Amino acid sequence: MDPFRLCLAIGPVAVYLVLLGLVNLGRRPLVVSGARDAAALSLAVAGLVFVGPIELFFPETAAIRFGVGVWAFLVALYGLCVTFVLLTLRPRLVVYNVSVDELRPILAELVEKLDGEGRWAGDSLSLPNLGVHLHVEAVPSLRNVTLASSGPRQDYVGWRKLELALAEALGGFTAARNVACLSLLSAGVVLLVLLGAAVVRDPQRVAQSMLDMFTR
Repeated sequence: MDPFRLCLAIGPVAVYLVLLGLVNLGRRPLVVSGARDAAALSLAVAGLVFVGPIELFFPETAAIRFGVGVWAFLVALYGLCVTFVLLTLRPRLVVYNVSVDELRPILAELVEKLDGEGRWAGDSLSLPNLGVHLHVEAVPSLRNVTLASSGPRQDYVGWRKLELALAEALGGFTAARNVACLSLLSAGVVLLVLLGAAVVRDPQRVAQSMLDMFTR
C-alpha cells in the first residue's frame, strides 16, 4: 500500500487509540452516550472504509463527470450511512474509568432519586417511570461499564435524564489510574510515529499518491 493510503487507513485508528488511552488513564469517570461512542468509532474506521470498500467500488462514471467533487458525494454517503446506523441503535451509556463494583452503589443511590419504583434484578435495572430498562455490562480490563438497553421499548428522554444525572453523581468521584491502558496509548503513538516517518522519508511520493487517488 502506498504511503498516503496507509496514512489515511491507519492514521485515524492511531489517533483513536491515543485518545482512548488518554481517556482511560484519566482519574475522572466519563459518561458518554452510545451514539457518541459509536460516532467516534465510525470516524476511526473512516479511512479504512475509504481505502477499502469505497475504492473497490469506486464510481468511475461519476468521477469522469464530477471530477474530484465525487469524493464529496462519497463522504456525504458515508456520513448518511453512519447517521442511519446511529439513529437505529438502541440507547446505551458508556462509563469510562470506573469498575462495576464502584458504579453499582452510586447507580443504586441515583435510582432512588430518579424513580421510586426502580427495581434491580441481578445486573438488570428497570426504571418504569423513566421508560428505561437496562442491564450492566463490565469491561474489567479497561475499567469501563456499559449500561445497555434491555428490549426495544425505551424512552430516549428518560435515557438522557439518566445520563445527565449519572454524570453529575460521578462528578466528585476520583478513580485510580488504569495503567493497563498504557498499551493502547503506546500502540497509537507507535503507529503515529511510523506513519510520520513514512511521510518525512518521501513526502513527494505521498503527495503524488494523494493526487492519484483524488484525481483518478
